[in-house]
Amino acid sequence: MDAVDWDLASSVGRRLCPDGPRTTAGAAQSVVGELRALARFAVDPVRERTGLDAGDAPGAVVVDRPTWLDSNIKGFRTVLDPVLRQAVVGQPAALTAVSARVAGLQMAGVLAFASTKVLGQYEAFTPSGEGRLLLVAPNIVAAEQQLGLSPRDFRLWVCLHEETHRVQFGAVPWLSDYMTGLIHQFLDLAPTSPAETLDRFRAVLGALVAAIRNTDGPSMVDAASSPAQRRVFDQVTALMSLLEGHADYVMDAVGPEIVPTVAVIRSRFERRREQPSAVDGVMRRILGLDVKLRQYSDGRRFVTEVTDAVGRDGFNRVWGAPEMLPTRAEILNPTAWTRRVAGDLLP
Repeated sequence: MDAVDWDLASSVGRRLCPDGPRTTAGAAQSVVGELRALARFAVDPVRERTGLDAGDAPGAVVVDRPTWLDSNIKGFRTVLDPVLRQAVVGQPAALTAVSARVAGLQMAGVLAFASTKVLGQYEAFTPSGEGRLLLVAPNIVAAEQQLGLSPRDFRLWVCLHEETHRVQFGAVPWLSDYMTGLIHQFLDLAPTSPAETLDRFRAVLGALVAAIRNTDGPSMVDAASSPAQRRVFDQVTALMSLLEGHADYVMDAVGPEIVPTVAVIRSRFERRREQPSAVDGVMRRILGLDVKLRQYSDGRRFVTEVTDAVGRDGFNRVWGAPEMLPTRAEILNPTAWTRRVAGDLLP
């Protein structure tokens, strides 16, 4: 029996997805065509800037919000099922069925919220095993309209970011398995006794109340994690900071040459990140998305300082092996990572 009711997550999540901006069929078709073309165009500039070669890119898949949600549910199922199925072995069938429905509803709510925010995504985990690049057309159009940006420039800027993620996973063969291993390790460390489960539940409720009241407190992710899980989560956070920061660095470094309004885009986009609506602010805190936003800025600062110190090839040592990855502390202290991994290149 599944630990998550995946079908319920999909059906409820699709119903919860808000509609995107209103447009005509012709205009929508034009957006799809341009996004596909710009995704192809982004391949060479990213390869040249990163020094990483993942080969020619398969065509980007331009999707709407419900399709993005469904695709992510399939990805989660691919990664999580092997561990979650073991977690319910020996559990009463009735209890497992109830918890699976609750988990499905939780996933539906989280992904429906996220479906309005995500501009693009490189799916490293798919049922076929082949990664693919997704571009969420209604969110891209909504963002460019809200921020008053050049549509062509903004769309290319987004494609540069997502193409960098494709290159990261395509050119670093161990990266996908390493990330999957961290996720499985995190889940394996979940509490098993009723007492531990109750403690985690109480902590989650406290985090939820703090988020709603806008008072200091941990995110629900932190509250639900044991100390051992938080140590693994630190590794995940460091890795995601690296990946997101590297993609942000590349999209801006490439940008001035081919995206004339890149400075305007960055300025307005950062303002939008820093000034969420009231609902967005609560959801960010509940889900720990503030951590996600810090990953962009912390990671970009790490990549910038390391590259300035030892050059692109010195920075690219980060992709050599898992032990070359920065720790969470090193993300915040790029000099420490540089001395550990590329000290021979320092003046």
